[in-house]
Amino acid sequence: MTRGDSRETSPALSTRQPVPPVLDTRTPNVARMYDYYLGGKDNFAADRAAAQKIIDLAPDAPEKARANRAFLGRTVRYLAAQGIRQFVDIGAGLPTQENVHQVALAEHPDSRIVYVDNDPVVLTHARALLADNPNTLVVEGDVHAPQAILDHPDVQAHLDFDRPVATLLLAVLHFVQDDEEANRIVASLRERLVPGSHLVISHIYPGNHLAETIRAGARIYDTTTASLTGRSLTQIAGYFAGDMEVLEPGVVPVQAWRPVEKVGIDLVAPGILGAVGKVLRSRVRP
Repeated sequence: MTRGDSRETSPALSTRQPVPPVLDTRTPNVARMYDYYLGGKDNFAADRAAAQKIIDLAPDAPEKARANRAFLGRTVRYLAAQGIRQFVDIGAGLPTQENVHQVALAEHPDSRIVYVDNDPVVLTHARALLADNPNTLVVEGDVHAPQAILDHPDVQAHLDFDRPVATLLLAVLHFVQDDEEANRIVASLRERLVPGSHLVISHIYPGNHLAETIRAGARIYDTTTASLTGRSLTQIAGYFAGDMEVLEPGVVPVQAWRPVEKVGIDLVAPGILGAVGKVLRSRVRP
């Protein structure tokens, strides 16, 4: 499920299940493609070939991937500085620099972090990396089953949902093709967040029109483990509607969210939009 792998679902969660002995290395995997964009080495020939096709279409794809990763670091650092000490990263991806736990623990050594993914390569690397870190938990889970993630007994034991939690959905929802399902996923996660909690989302954005480049890129992703669906500014902003305050500067290209150096906001060109919302009040459950 890394950043939304919709075809490798695993609604049942586990921190102990063995990694399947055989990996599908012939189907391009969105997790490993993302790793390739970031300059990583945890990918196979099929992943590199598909990723290179995307780069041929959009030469700035690696730059956008790096900008999305930097957005993660800035948001976690900001939230940790505001006193948030619990984080859930859904679709965590392959380990790289400035992972959530590294940023959060640097601010508060007692922070607690849950990484969620369903890609076996991701799970193997994350569990190896974090085996000796009691503040982190790695679980197998799928963004299509958000309640199963939050209700897992190990997650419940690791986090206190009566206190603020930051839930991260970075580059995940654009791998959920159905708009209603994407809305349902966000709503399910939001209803479990108490006031003071935060929701962080980044999402592919086609610009002010669906450019041919975006359509061609989507066709390439149709051959991978997860199809790609761009959404409008209005749709992405809708994830934060209602009982949330969208923090400044709002829903913007990820590179323009509180950058170290000022960056112009361009909502015409395709890219990745990001935002952070703060829960103002609890939802009343039926």
